[in-house]
Amino acid sequence: MKVEFNIVGIPGIIRTLNSLPAEVVSSKGGPVKAALARGARLIRDEAKANLERSIAVRGADSTGTTVRSVIASRGKAPNDGNGERYLVRVKKRTFENAKGFRMSTLMTANLMEYGSAHQAAEPWLRPAVASRGQESIEVMVAELQRRLELIVRRLAAQNGGQR
Repeated sequence: MKVEFNIVGIPGIIRTLNSLPAEVVSSKGGPVKAALARGARLIRDEAKANLERSIAVRGADSTGTTVRSVIASRGKAPNDGNGERYLVRVKKRTFENAKGFRMSTLMTANLMEYGSAHQAAEPWLRPAVASRGQESIEVMVAELQRRLELIVRRLAAQNGGQR
């Protein structure tokens, strides 16, 4: 289960990032990581709400474990080695469902999203990306701009007010 989108073409932010010192692009992710995390949490919250609604519509007994397992986490860097990645995913946990059967949160979430031969699909992640994706991008851009401006101000103050 993978939904991926790239944000490109934000020349002002890219120019600002290129002009800042190496401390901005640290192994801890800096402002880019924080901005991506904020946007991912927005999609995560919508995905959790969608999953809860899908479970309720089916009238299924639920322990809530699968919904609690939907997380936003930092992923490995992209294949080219540059950049940051944040994922909205289901953390794999094994649990006993309301009927006493051993289940996996990942399997349950996949069955809900894609369905099976015995169960119709009830997507919850793709609609979250579709409904909140643009807002998530706007939140990420605004957060990145805010954090970069703070860093620029701090560096300017350290350098005697020169920008």
